Parts: sequence; C-alpha cells; structure tokens
Amino acid sequence: MYDVVIPFPKMKVAVRTREERVAEICYLPPSVAMRTPTSALASRAARQLEQYREDPNTRFDLPLLIEGTEFQRRLWEALCEIPRGKTLTYGELARRLGVDARVVGQACGDNRLPIVIPCHRVVAADGIGGFAHATGGYLLEAKRWLLAHECGADAFELTP
Repeated sequence: MYDVVIPFPKMKVAVRTREERVAEICYLPPSVAMRTPTSALASRAARQLEQYREDPNTRFDLPLLIEGTEFQRRLWEALCEIPRGKTLTYGELARRLGVDARVVGQACGDNRLPIVIPCHRVVAADGIGGFAHATGGYLLEAKRWLLAHECGADAFELTP
C-alpha cells in the first residue's frame, strides 16, 4: 500500500514511508488511482514532488530510508552529483567508479528513491537506455519526460 499517489506527466508517482522516513518512490502506470496522503510525512513528500513537477530546481529535504550495499550507496551518491539537465552514460559512470557498466545499470534499477536520487540522468551510450529495469512502455516515456523537464525542453533528445 502506498502512502500517497500523485499525478505526473506520463505516470503516477507513489511514496511509501517507514520508520518516519521516505522508504520508496515508485513510478506507476498513468491509469493508477491517486491516493491522498496518509501521514504528515506523506503529505510533505507529495508537496515536494509536486514542486519538482512544476520546477526541476526544487531541492528535496525529506528524511530518507536508504537501504543498499556499500557499492549501491556509493553509486547513488554519485548520481546525486550529476547536475540537473545533464546526463552521464552508464559507461562514463562505471569508469568513474571503477566498475562494469552493467553493474551501474543494475544499481540504478535497484534505486528505491528515484527523482530524489536521480537515476534517470544515466543513459546508454547509444540511446536513452532502460529505466527501473524496463526497456519500454510508460517507464521510458517517464524517463524522457524527467530528462526534458530538467533541461527545460519540450522533449529530450540525445545529441552526439
């Protein structure tokens, strides 16, 4: 059960809280019903996500429950260093971290706090790549929207 579900272009965004922290942010199909916040924290998370939806320069100050391996945490910290409106390829990020690009893709897909930890800013060398372990459908449309939103563009296009 989600603590709140809000509309975004191309998707719905849901939040789960646990231990007074945001534990998970999920991308759901656009057809999923909205849900009003079930707690003060869910309401705060919804407000900040709605602010981001309108202004990609929004800064999040939510208490986060970050669960992952030491490597995943290191990668997720690196994701937060990618500026809004910019992207890195899986290969570029892998070289920075001294690992294989597939490991980067797996850890990006395992990120339970997307948008706040911006895994959408990592793309394939030859295209947009996958998103949340998906290679098509509304999730890739959502990734394109997030990237375009942060670039201040109507659509996101990779340029060589």
